[in-house]
Amino acid sequence: MFFDTHCHIHMERFAGEEAALIERMRAAQVSRAVVVATDVDEIAQVQTLLDRYPELYGAFALSPQDETLTDLSAEAIAQYVQGDRWVAVGETGIDYHYCTEPLDWARNRFATHIAAARLAQKPLVIHSRDAADDTIAILRENGADEAGFVLHCFCGDWDFARRALDLGAYLSFSGIVTFKTALDQQDVARRAPMDRILIETDSPYLAPVPLRGKRNEPSFVPHVANYLAQLRGMTLEDVARQTTQNALRFFKIKGE
Repeated sequence: MFFDTHCHIHMERFAGEEAALIERMRAAQVSRAVVVATDVDEIAQVQTLLDRYPELYGAFALSPQDETLTDLSAEAIAQYVQGDRWVAVGETGIDYHYCTEPLDWARNRFATHIAAARLAQKPLVIHSRDAADDTIAILRENGADEAGFVLHCFCGDWDFARRALDLGAYLSFSGIVTFKTALDQQDVARRAPMDRILIETDSPYLAPVPLRGKRNEPSFVPHVANYLAQLRGMTLEDVARQTTQNALRFFKIKGE
């Protein structure tokens, strides 16, 4: 069974298709998925899915790419992720690819989210794009290792991965790792400790090969696992089992 550790299936692009999407997910042996809200207005949408489908879990933080959102205190963020079905604070982090200076708002928001995760005793889901040095510095300075964190949709090199792993990070691989140009990510996927690896879709974005260009969804995550199995010389079953165990541990979910 597979665990899609990061998706956005509450978005408008999936409206009216939720039941069919979950059926496809089950048919693909994807037993669990974390649905990530990036705005307060999305929380109710995610909660509706959690109430309807027991295999879904939620995560919430304010988007690291949208300065227009009204910032919340660490206490408010922590309150939003109370309960067993809300399993993480995120996604949060730094994006120097799409966002331009001045970005003090983003760095301050990131630090607040780390404080929220420590308050809530929930792990962090980190978005980091072209920002390795500042990501590591902010994680270290704010004690993110006390909460635990994953670098979701990992798109860095081994130097970034090594520094993050030294802080206790998990690394989550999306469809990007299957792209033929993703040589750095493939190198990291081969070298990272297997007990620190998660898999995800980040749907509706980044569909893996051989489905690249299509709208992504949780049922596609086995393609990511299959590619990791090829990279590491493992069976698909072993990758599925290990990454699922890793996800259950990381999100503190009781499971088989």
